[in-house]
Amino acid sequence: MTLFVRALGALLGLLIAAATANSFEAFSSSSNAGFFLAAWVLAWPVVGFLITPYLTIVPATWLLRRVQELSTGEFVTAIAGLLVGLLMGLLLGAPLAGLGPPYGQFLPLGVSLVLGLGMLGLTVAKRHDLLEAIEALGVLPQRQPVNPGSPAGSPFIVVDTSAIIDGRIADIVGSGFLFGTLIVPRFVLQELQHIADHPDANKRNRGRRGLEILSTLQKDERLPVEITDEDFPEIDEVDAKLVALAKVRDAAILTNDFNLNRVADLQGIRVLNVNHLANAVKPAFLPGEELRIRVIQEGKEAGQGVGFLDDGTMIVVEGGARFLDRDLDVTVTRVLQTVAGRMVFAHPRLD
Repeated sequence: MTLFVRALGALLGLLIAAATANSFEAFSSSSNAGFFLAAWVLAWPVVGFLITPYLTIVPATWLLRRVQELSTGEFVTAIAGLLVGLLMGLLLGAPLAGLGPPYGQFLPLGVSLVLGLGMLGLTVAKRHDLLEAIEALGVLPQRQPVNPGSPAGSPFIVVDTSAIIDGRIADIVGSGFLFGTLIVPRFVLQELQHIADHPDANKRNRGRRGLEILSTLQKDERLPVEITDEDFPEIDEVDAKLVALAKVRDAAILTNDFNLNRVADLQGIRVLNVNHLANAVKPAFLPGEELRIRVIQEGKEAGQGVGFLDDGTMIVVEGGARFLDRDLDVTVTRVLQTVAGRMVFAHPRLD
């Protein structure tokens, strides 16, 4: 295709050279008229051959990719906004066309372009508000709530490699907290396969565990799993591909990757973070509550002992170092919420 376009550009350049050759006196009055003419005729096809793809294929490819990234709602509202903007430009441009040149020639076109592109962006950005306003006016029937359990109301959830390898996704699905359709892109499967074939035994075991968990999810009828071939060859990073796919499918992203979480949040994509869910469902502790733990190691500060609850919550026992490798009744004194999770500080209970 590119070669064909370049050939057309060269032919167009040759036609331009032939049409303009007689317009320059240097080609007829100079002693080197033959040289100038030959250079002129050769230069235009070369220029056309080189730049035509950048004037045709490259912009068209860029536009096509941007359109593919739009959801159906964004695309429809973009077309509607463009048509409304062009109609407004036509109405406003008619009286402007009566002005003297050059204003009467360029102002109508400029007004149409500005209004068309402006309305396109405005309608895409405010599409939800516009739809609600149209429904309120009675132009469209009110949307009925869709049963989330039905196929039509099932949301899409794009699954990241980290969430599959983590393994807790199987328990979350089994508990019924997730509903909809899990979308596993082919490029995530490839990354998972690459990890499963890694020379490092630890990474290899994690990759194989992820493949086993994915196989288990496919057999679970409570939550359908869709393996999609949708890809974005122009994007190299897997995280960026996941964000682009979530935009196209109007889906959420299931992950426990902090960086992907931040990038998706910045682009307005809903994120289901497994770590955030785990922290949210941990039991809340209040000062004065009593616990029984086993002190398994010393803390960072002198005299501290550290133990863990079954859900992984860290308990820091002040003065607990002397009870190492012993079960101990403690009283909660304060609770701190950190990036890594919840930390509970306690004192040994005095009988």
